[in-house]
Amino acid sequence: MQHRRDSRKSSVLALLAAQLAAAGKRGKAGPGPAKRPIPRRPYRDGVELSVIGLGGVVVSGLEQEVANQVVRDSVERGVNYFDVAPTYGDAELKLGPALEPFRKTVFLACKTTKRDAKSAREELHRSLERLRTDHFDLYQFHGVSSMEDVERILSPGGAAEAFLDAREEGKARFLGLSAHAEGPAIALMERFKCDSVLLPVNFVCFSRGNFGRKVLEHAKRNGVTTLALKAMAYTPWPSGMERTQPKCWYKPVTDPDLARNALRFALSQGITAAIPPGDEALYQMALDLAPDLTPLTPGECEALIARTEGVDPLFKAPG
Repeated sequence: MQHRRDSRKSSVLALLAAQLAAAGKRGKAGPGPAKRPIPRRPYRDGVELSVIGLGGVVVSGLEQEVANQVVRDSVERGVNYFDVAPTYGDAELKLGPALEPFRKTVFLACKTTKRDAKSAREELHRSLERLRTDHFDLYQFHGVSSMEDVERILSPGGAAEAFLDAREEGKARFLGLSAHAEGPAIALMERFKCDSVLLPVNFVCFSRGNFGRKVLEHAKRNGVTTLALKAMAYTPWPSGMERTQPKCWYKPVTDPDLARNALRFALSQGITAAIPPGDEALYQMALDLAPDLTPLTPGECEALIARTEGVDPLFKAPG
């Protein structure tokens, strides 16, 4: 495991060195071709987000100088949406210093898995400290996966109280949730006014698991903004297969053409933005693809769905 971490760190450092060297050459020989900006879409209340966001897992485990460069390059390319959580290893500790110079111009989202008010407040304050900020643009109930979660969040003394207090105190502008289960996500949105929901929006899950549509439809009817996870997921890792992207707990899409269409599929569902996998190379791939993520035509969508024949989805609707 240590060997894998060292290899990954070395590869990222080598990539960074190559980028810096290329930048130096351009400085001597004149500017190279400018990379096209990443499009933005409305979130709500006049806020717009880059259609590709940076998930904190990308910088987890990196040396601070590398994390700084990844964030700096992302901001320069037009990324203004950053999403992190305390459960993402040391991501908060790495993202805080890296994002500090740009904090006033970006949209920072964080989460908590705590379901009671006291623990949620404590984690909120710890996250604010680690991320070197006095507020989050979006604070989310993380991983709502059962009706028990919903009841605990909304019960007296539940996390919802801490969320409402945080908004009142100016420590969170918008409130939302992330979820991998449709029923609990809809139940929470019905009983608590959420500004947005972060959920898997994935071509395999849609076509082979019938997963995602109900949440998107409910959100649209009720004015809840939708954000996407797992757009570039493919299937669970086959048993015994080496995990070539250790930061991904699922087998991701690695082919650029399929990745482009997977992201186009997600963005065609009316979402505002997508968080790519935490693997550094796949995140960079998503950034490169971002300027050309036009909606899928009906024919392209049909062809994409046909490619899912026999593929096991990460998430399935019950029944």
